Amino acid sequence: MDLALLRTFVTVHRAGSFTRAAALLGLSQPAVTSQIRALERQLGRPLFLRYARGVTPTTIGDELAHKVAPHLDALTEITEAGLDRDSVTRTLHLSGPPEFLAERALPALAPLISQGLSIRTSFGPAKEMLSGLADGHHDLTVTTTRPRDGLLTATPLCDEEHVLIAAPHWADQLGGPAVLEAGGVRLLDPIPIVEVHESLPLIARYWSTVFDTKPTASAAVIAGDLRAVLSCVAAGAGLAVLPRYLCADALAGGDVITLLDPPVPPLRTYFLAVRTGTLGLPHIARAQEWLLRTAVDW
Repeated sequence: MDLALLRTFVTVHRAGSFTRAAALLGLSQPAVTSQIRALERQLGRPLFLRYARGVTPTTIGDELAHKVAPHLDALTEITEAGLDRDSVTRTLHLSGPPEFLAERALPALAPLISQGLSIRTSFGPAKEMLSGLADGHHDLTVTTTRPRDGLLTATPLCDEEHVLIAAPHWADQLGGPAVLEAGGVRLLDPIPIVEVHESLPLIARYWSTVFDTKPTASAAVIAGDLRAVLSCVAAGAGLAVLPRYLCADALAGGDVITLLDPPVPPLRTYFLAVRTGTLGLPHIARAQEWLLRTAVDW
C-alpha cells in the first residue's frame, strides 16, 4: 500500500477536512480528494462520510487510522531526525498571548538558540492561534483554552494566580482588605476598571469566583496588552485583575497592592498545544520538552 496515500489519509482523519489537510500537506484540495478515492478503491470500502463542512471517518476509516498513524508518526520522527542533524538551523513557529510569551516562554527557550534553534512568534487570541496551529501556520501554541479540535493535542503547562490590584491610594480609600471583605464588592464601584477587552474577561472571572456575582460597570480603560493594563493601574487609573507573575515586581516595589487576598484565589491553566504527530519533529519536541521542564518552577 502506498505510504503517500496513507499519510494523506491520516492527515485528513486528524484534520476532519480535505481542505485543511491539503493546506497541511502542501497539496491542492483536488489532489487530496483524488488520493483518498484511490485508497478507498484499493480497500474497497469508504473511509469518510462527506459533508458540507468537512468529513467524518467511517468505522473502517477509524480502525485504519488507529492502526497506521503510530507507525507513520514513527517514520516521520526517523526521517526528520536525520534532517535535523544535517540542518544548521530549524525554525520553531511559536504563538500565544504576547505577555506570556514575552515574560516566560521566550526567555525559557533562549538556551536553545545556541543549539541551532530559531524562533518566529505570532500573537493573538486563543481561537485565532489554535486555528492557525491546526492549519499548519504554527508549531506550538500557548493557550488558556483547551483545544477541542481532534487534530490538536494539549498538555497542561502551568497555572497562574489572578490578583485584584490597584495603586496604593485606592486601597487607602477602601480601608484595606478586611473592609472590602466585610463590605462586599459594592465598595469597589467608585474605582475605575482597567481591562484587556470590553468583555472584561479577567474581571468577570474574578467577580464570579470570589464575589459570586457579575461586574456591573464597564471598563474606563481598555488596553490590549496586560503589560499596558499594569502600567495604567500603577499610574493610578483604576483597578485590574492580573496574573501574579506579571505584576510580582510592581507588588514588591509598592507600585500596586492587592486589594483582597481570598482564601482560594482564582487560577487559570495554560496549555501547550501541538498538531498531533508533529512531535516527531525533533526541534518541536525539544522546545515542548524544554518549556514543560522550565514551567515546573513557574
